[in-house]
Amino acid sequence: MAEASWYVVHTYSGYENKVKANIEKTIENRHLEEEILEVRVPMQDVVEIKNGSKKTVSKKLFPGYVLINMVMNDDTWYVVRNTRGVTGFVGPGSKPVPLSDAEMKPLGIKVDNISVDFKEGDTIMVVAGVWKDTVGVVSRMDFGKQTATISVEMFGRETPVEISFAEVRKM
Repeated sequence: MAEASWYVVHTYSGYENKVKANIEKTIENRHLEEEILEVRVPMQDVVEIKNGSKKTVSKKLFPGYVLINMVMNDDTWYVVRNTRGVTGFVGPGSKPVPLSDAEMKPLGIKVDNISVDFKEGDTIMVVAGVWKDTVGVVSRMDFGKQTATISVEMFGRETPVEISFAEVRKM
């Protein structure tokens, strides 16, 4: 299978989150989880001063653009290109150009992979974050996002929780 790369998609201004939601819905409907790994609208926290008071607000880093980590092929290109609100990929002509590692570094998107010693069906313990000290069974692993979905018992019923690989260890 080909290697996934980050691509930049141009959208109508103000439609970034809608495009992200539409692409994620299409991924789910067409079962493209293995080919389109992640869709992001890069955000940054900005301090605004209005009427003498400081307020921290999240703003889009690149208005009008969405980042997509995907394996480029005819199917994925078609799905993204024909999503409502998308005007096209960034690149010369009609050929999308992936972002280099040097271009990804300032965006804070890690390209290194974490190797894990557990698999689906294993019992793991969360060692950091909100779910610290929670024990659960791995039901799904997403190596693109570097997350595991675990089933934990909450209020007497099984509930799926998505946890970063860095926050868990095998029991």
